[in-house]
Parts: sequence; C-alpha cells; structure tokens
Amino acid sequence: MKRFCQTLKLVDDEGMIQKYVEAHAHVWPEVIQGQQEVGILHMQIFRHDRSLFMIMDTVDDFDFERDMARLATLPKQAEWEAYVSQFQGCAADARSDEKWQLMEKIFDSSQE
Repeated sequence: MKRFCQTLKLVDDEGMIQKYVEAHAHVWPEVIQGQQEVGILHMQIFRHDRSLFMIMDTVDDFDFERDMARLATLPKQAEWEAYVSQFQGCAADARSDEKWQLMEKIFDSSQE
C-alpha cells in the first residue's frame, strides 16, 4: 500500500467552508467509485480552520500522475471538481494536482 498526504486552503468564508464540509458528508457515489477504480483504497480529509489535510491510501502500483489523470476522466469527476472548486478558491477546471499540494513525509515513528 502507498500513502499520499496533501494539503489545501479553503476560501476565507465560514459559510462556504460549512457548505464544503456538508458536501463531503454526501460525496457522490460515482466519485467514490472512480477513486476505487483507479486504485485509491481509502481517503480521509481533516480540517482545521481553512486548512485541509488529505490522507490517501492506494494500491502498491498506484502512479500518482497517471492515475489521478485517469480519475479526472471518469464519470462525474470533473463535475465534482468544478463543484468543490468554489470552496477551494480556484478555477472550476483546475486539476486536482493544481489545488491539492503533495506533502513530504519528514518523520515516521515506525521507522525509528
């Protein structure tokens, strides 16, 4: 299993942030299905104020660039990304990697 961690800042508007949180309480089934189809096993998003932190666990042969590009072509993915972009303060056609920034792991207690 591979793990990717990403971060993103939401717009500075508490009402919009709450709508973003609500949207993620009801993620479209096609979005989850698409994630699974490209090899995303599990995804979690955490929030502190405007900051988001995503943990994405994938199959071993997951290639971030290749598989995220493929995900973007699957049903409902572009529509979902356009919808949530209003809360993320970016263009409706922005790719996921233009919004979410990959983080570098700098510590792992299991490797000590």
